[in-house]
Amino acid sequence: MIKLGVIYGGISTEREVSKESAKSVLENLDKEKYEIYPILIGENGDWYEGSSEVKIENIIGYLQNLDIVFPVLHGLFGEDGTIQGLFEIAGVKYVGCKVLASSVGMDKAYTKMVFEKAKINQAKFIYVKKYKESKYIYVNDNLDEKYMEIDELVDLIETELKYPVFVKPSNSGSSVGVNKAIDKKQLKENIEIATKYDTKILIEQGIIGKEVECAVLGNSEVGVEVTNPGEIVPAGDYYSFDSKYKDEESKTLVCARICDEVKHKVKELARKAFCAIDGNGLSRVDFFVEDGTNEIYINEINTMPGFTCISMYPKLFEEYGYGYGELLDKIIEIGLKG
Repeated sequence: MIKLGVIYGGISTEREVSKESAKSVLENLDKEKYEIYPILIGENGDWYEGSSEVKIENIIGYLQNLDIVFPVLHGLFGEDGTIQGLFEIAGVKYVGCKVLASSVGMDKAYTKMVFEKAKINQAKFIYVKKYKESKYIYVNDNLDEKYMEIDELVDLIETELKYPVFVKPSNSGSSVGVNKAIDKKQLKENIEIATKYDTKILIEQGIIGKEVECAVLGNSEVGVEVTNPGEIVPAGDYYSFDSKYKDEESKTLVCARICDEVKHKVKELARKAFCAIDGNGLSRVDFFVEDGTNEIYINEINTMPGFTCISMYPKLFEEYGYGYGELLDKIIEIGLKG
């Protein structure tokens, strides 16, 4: 049997989502194929044998006794390349993207730079950093930096972008800290909210259209499989954290309501985005398809997408033809190949 560690929890704002994802993963693993070791990372950063909550004192040694680990972790210190670096140093095989792809995929500002180089269409955006108190650093297209007061920054944003805009922490997932602004007052407030989650912030031009997502599996060595796009139908104006996880009126469709030509283009762009960041194992790639024009804009890539019972990644691959358990087997098999 394969000794498989399933790591969940963590210290990010997405720890509860991680625990729900891990619950679904643990329920769907083949118990005759895997000897399963649940591993919980507590809010304080301590590691525990998840089934008994016995603290793991020698983390490296514990991991090295396993054949492979599945880090069902979302957000900082789980999806951003840090824990992947730990696995690399320890010589432990693991599921998912490697250090570079994980870190680039997590940091939306740098993801955008890679996608820009790959010539994948994106919504117009402004990149800023929090400096101190009401001061910010505006980073232009050439990565030159300019210090600004909040009022000067807001004036610049209003010159470059049109309302509505979306304010996002650069390093955050599950839409944590993401808010829509339709005027100057909301823009100021939402910039301040975003800085609670990260010192780097993106302000993006709002796109009116459908939010669609493709699930991706594989790597350049074994080949890359891409599902047909699904669609997010949020209960509110946009797919916020509450809309995703708390509002039962939000819906997900495994078949996006877009024409076949646009579906094909979205799939090819998902493949390109995954390869552009040197993806491995799995990712979910999110897009907007603009109403009226059918213009496609990439939104982001998630290198460890949700695996909860409502998550799009397993649902899209179920439609593709892989059941949840079979999908897990394929992801783990890719990880074992290194």
